[in-house]
Amino acid sequence: MATTFDLALLYLIAAVLGVVVCRSLKLPPMLGYLAVGMAIGPNALALAKDSAGIQYLAEFGVVFLMFVIGLEFSLPKLKSMRTLVFGLGSSQVILTMLGALACNSLLSLVFAWTGHRWGVGWQSALALGGALAMSSTAIVVKLMSERLELESEHGRRVLGVLLFQDLAVVPLLVLIPALGDSADGDASLAWLRTLAIAGFKGFVIVALLVTIGPRLMRKWLTVVARRKSEELFMLNLLLMTLGLAWLTEHAGLSLALGAFLAGMLIAETEFQHQVEVDIRPFQDVLLGLFFITIGMKLNWRSVLDHWQLVLALTTVPVLFKAGLVSVLAKVFGAPTGVALRTGLYLAQAGEFGFVLLKLAQESNLMPPHMSSPILTAMILSMLATPLIIQYSNRIVLKLSSNDWLLQSVAMTTIAKRSINTESHVIICGYGRSGQNLARLLEGERIPYIALDLDPDRVRQATAAGQSVVFGDAARLQSLQAAGLSRAAAVVVTYHDTPSALRILQIVRQHASKLPVVVRTMDDADLEKLQAAGATEVVPEAIEGSLMLASQALALLGVPIKRVIRLVQAQRLARYGLLRGYFHGADDDGLDDMQLVRLKSLPLTNDSACVGQTLEQLEPLMDGVSAVSLRRANGAVVAPQDHLVLQSGDTLVLSGRPEHLARAEHLLLQG
Repeated sequence: MATTFDLALLYLIAAVLGVVVCRSLKLPPMLGYLAVGMAIGPNALALAKDSAGIQYLAEFGVVFLMFVIGLEFSLPKLKSMRTLVFGLGSSQVILTMLGALACNSLLSLVFAWTGHRWGVGWQSALALGGALAMSSTAIVVKLMSERLELESEHGRRVLGVLLFQDLAVVPLLVLIPALGDSADGDASLAWLRTLAIAGFKGFVIVALLVTIGPRLMRKWLTVVARRKSEELFMLNLLLMTLGLAWLTEHAGLSLALGAFLAGMLIAETEFQHQVEVDIRPFQDVLLGLFFITIGMKLNWRSVLDHWQLVLALTTVPVLFKAGLVSVLAKVFGAPTGVALRTGLYLAQAGEFGFVLLKLAQESNLMPPHMSSPILTAMILSMLATPLIIQYSNRIVLKLSSNDWLLQSVAMTTIAKRSINTESHVIICGYGRSGQNLARLLEGERIPYIALDLDPDRVRQATAAGQSVVFGDAARLQSLQAAGLSRAAAVVVTYHDTPSALRILQIVRQHASKLPVVVRTMDDADLEKLQAAGATEVVPEAIEGSLMLASQALALLGVPIKRVIRLVQAQRLARYGLLRGYFHGADDDGLDDMQLVRLKSLPLTNDSACVGQTLEQLEPLMDGVSAVSLRRANGAVVAPQDHLVLQSGDTLVLSGRPEHLARAEHLLLQG
């Protein structure tokens, strides 16, 4: 008989395999968790049972997910997006639930007309409507981020709806159990009383926490942070999250509501971002267990027996949500093409839909024979999302006869701005770096045109008289409309290597002699960008170190002309001597295994390389280069092939971690 430890180990093995496969296929890990849950569950390979211990542990994944949602709950953010969130978002959720009620009433009438009983009450229909109203934040946001659409017109609308859906989960967690209390039919007022009591409890708890919580939370976290103990800080996070979850559960509400409130309180402190980073591993692992347990509930026999129902439950909600959201987006002022894209992006089921569906099952609101078909339909709709989004442009162009015209108008707007401009600079991205560059160009009377995907920023900059237009710099049409063939240079001012590579590919194909300057965070992708055709790559970390060095030298009394000459010499060397860094303890949290590091090797009489020249040692330094050599007398010399290494020298090497480790072993031990 399998022990709890055996089951936990099986879940972890299955989770690793599922995530590896999904990552290889560039699919969200959540789909991998669901797939392995189906495979190992009692209705397939029967390797694991849905044990109470694992199930309870998996519920904490939802707790931490709600905690992170609370962390992202920002009143200024809600205020700036209030029309999209509370207008478009609330309309979508409410009308989806009302649509489920209307569909249930229609089916009841049809079954009654044929002499049969439908058997699904309005409470169940309302609960199911709430579950189907959710869309997948994890899948959609990831795909939009990869496609650089988060700041597009439809991207902002999609994010607004997703944000309201996340907020709507909180009252639905209270509503569904209350609906379960009224499922008998004769207790028509009991559910209202239960809902009123739960609402009153929730109001009191929220009011108390919002009134006194932020100040207490900030003071307590400050006290904890001053102890400079990561362990103590993490323990307090878990205590506050699980403590408030316990409080709301014992008040007759839900664990997830308490976690949401804990996240919302911490969001008002200066510790928000650190907390989000610290809590993420707990959320990801436990939420993975939750999705595995959801997948285990799928009964393939039931699905095969009711395949027509599964097909209907997959296609009808997807088409209904896509149509509803498209119509609502159009009502709220979106062009037809934008409205259709918004609907297509939000047509699938979501991770919170599983949470609400499970809660409906526990509240006896879901007929047992319907659970597997509904669950399967939700999973299939999520699996279809990458394909729907990938082909969304083709779908929109077929459904909207004027979408191509609107895109042409957008390109024409860019072209009109650049039509009389020659030898100008195309600025890709108009954030702080782009704006600073534009000011310097204006000061030198050099014309420019900037492309940006943030409509608010474009509108404000245009009103201020700056040459900025809305457009995606990673698209050929936008760059051509901006006068790519007449430009003097292209500058990529934002951190996005995939987008920069696409821009470089376009420029090299259509204006091969045009210089392109690319901004990056560090030197990790330097060779990749240079190989793609970047004329110059400017890593912020290296430029920051140059400025620090110049300021320090000037303060130490080094003549300013010499400082400028030194810094300029480093830049002219194309950062060759500055590549890499010495690794330290505070770098452990970084994903830096692909970054170039520096390594100092003190040489002794026992070192195998002593007495040999750098040229003789070259076969031992594969993937590694010598940066400098410090002699025993303190003199630092540039590495040259004829230099003989001596005892007491310190050789500084540059390379990736694995290459440095191999070279160190060969140079010191032979």
